[in-house]
Amino acid sequence: MPTDIRNIAIIAHVDHGKTTLVDGMLKQTHTFRANEAEMTQTTILDSNELEREKGITILSKNTSVFYKDVKINIIDTPGHADFGGEVERVLNMADAALLIVDAAEGPLPQTKFVLKKALEAGLKIIVVINKIDRKDARPAEVLNQTEDLFLKLATSHEHLDFPVIYAVGREGRAGEKVDQLASDLTPLFELILREVPNAVVNTDQPLQMLVSTLDYDTHLGKIGVGRVMRGTIKVGQMVAQVTPEAKLGTFRIEKLFTSHGIKREEIEEAPAGDIVGIAGVPNIEIGQTITDTNNPVALPQTKIEEPTLKITVGPNTSPFAGREGKFVTGRQVWERLAREKEINLGLKISEADGGAYTVIGRGELHLAVLLETMRREGYELQVSKPEVILKDHEEPFEEVTIDLPDEYVGIVTTEMGKRRATLVDMAADGRGNTRIMYEISQRNLMGARNILLTQSKGTVLFNSVALGYRPLGETLPRMRNGVLVAFETGKATTYSLNTAQERGTLFVGPGVDVYAGMVVGLNNRESDIDINVTKGMALTNMRQSFKNIKPPLTPPVEMSIEQALDFIEDDELLEITPKNIRLRKKLLMHLDRVRANRKQG
Repeated sequence: MPTDIRNIAIIAHVDHGKTTLVDGMLKQTHTFRANEAEMTQTTILDSNELEREKGITILSKNTSVFYKDVKINIIDTPGHADFGGEVERVLNMADAALLIVDAAEGPLPQTKFVLKKALEAGLKIIVVINKIDRKDARPAEVLNQTEDLFLKLATSHEHLDFPVIYAVGREGRAGEKVDQLASDLTPLFELILREVPNAVVNTDQPLQMLVSTLDYDTHLGKIGVGRVMRGTIKVGQMVAQVTPEAKLGTFRIEKLFTSHGIKREEIEEAPAGDIVGIAGVPNIEIGQTITDTNNPVALPQTKIEEPTLKITVGPNTSPFAGREGKFVTGRQVWERLAREKEINLGLKISEADGGAYTVIGRGELHLAVLLETMRREGYELQVSKPEVILKDHEEPFEEVTIDLPDEYVGIVTTEMGKRRATLVDMAADGRGNTRIMYEISQRNLMGARNILLTQSKGTVLFNSVALGYRPLGETLPRMRNGVLVAFETGKATTYSLNTAQERGTLFVGPGVDVYAGMVVGLNNRESDIDINVTKGMALTNMRQSFKNIKPPLTPPVEMSIEQALDFIEDDELLEITPKNIRLRKKLLMHLDRVRANRKQG
């Protein structure tokens, strides 16, 4: 049983190098054998397929390394604002946090969010200026910006006295001076040992452990993970399971685990200060306290910011329903959403009308990741347009930071002006780039990210963080043009698509199965148009066939789930299957849509 433990969280804005720095710490401490595959991998802890594809951490994870016989528990947290709930509930397992800041980009919105949460949790902060090998690195200026951020957020003078270290995370190098990096991360490890207190305290007191996250095992079921706050926990020990409201019962600890590298290792006991997983607990949930049976005192539960964006999710009802999925019924969709609700505290899930379910999340990416995960697991779904949750004539606002080349400043300011965004700050770096900061309602912000990425040819860096609720603002007119809607079922033909692309931008290519009511493109005009994309060219003779040849088709636009959620309107649905993402009208028949419009008009 370890007697010297340090608990640190890794916090940062997305893509500032948290996960790669953890990679270096794992490798240097010989957590893996020299011949193990992990020694040549990057983003070792991002084992989730979506995490690797998107290059972001979605789920918080903990691991541990040993340095000079000291056990260092490391908690890697998400860096995107939509997964802030993951950050909030795991910070209580740490005593200190490594705040990673990109040496070129400097502090960004999520940097502010995670630092604020870490300071509120009373954590000791160690600032790591990372990626100092970038050609555009400006470590001195970034340190000044970080100090300014501390001045804004600090609630005591102690917060302003923070140590700083410089690093190149992907190379596993660090140093206390920007021009004197060691060949490895030894300076960082030594700093952690000096600045972070030993967590092994209160071992002689009655047991208390707060369940902060859940893990799963195919044989053991749910595993509750959390920090032992006091006492010692042992296999075979009788413990109580409680919340601030009630005592849920007693049970015997069957198995006890700790994380080392990416592996779960079985142990016999752990002292206060260690982070462990326990198996065999009936109905274990995040926020419960595992405690001594003679002194069943619950720990306070972590408050998480309320989600602000909702969608309706239900089984697929399109003409192609059941063709491509493994799980296609409403019951199967509900069971999967219910499982997600247990581990994802940032989500709220409830039953809605018509056999569908309301899912409330913290942002479009948060919801899109859930939907993409279900799609890959074999589910067929249909999803409504995201809707912002309003409260007492108030709506959620966000602080948006946009980094972009100077040549696109006009495009960004025009688009954000249309959306009634308030300009907070604008600064050019003198090297051809500008940073613009806005405050804008979440309702008016929806769809802006994808539009600006398209208009800037993918060069805009777009980041946001929640500001809370403010008085309801002006409702914007529809920002999108109408769509091209198929009015016959069949396979799209090159001949018909050549005609259709003259009217707008296509979403399907030749040979794609379409059905009546399916959205097959974006119109150049404001209104929707019904169009036949399945018609073939009638050939009377060879001369006529050559006469009708047209230029090659422009490749169709393919949308991700996140982009499609931004795109669809109130009268449309998103159809999601393991093989396809389709857009459709709620009312598939043209005549039904005409009648509905007459009633509204």
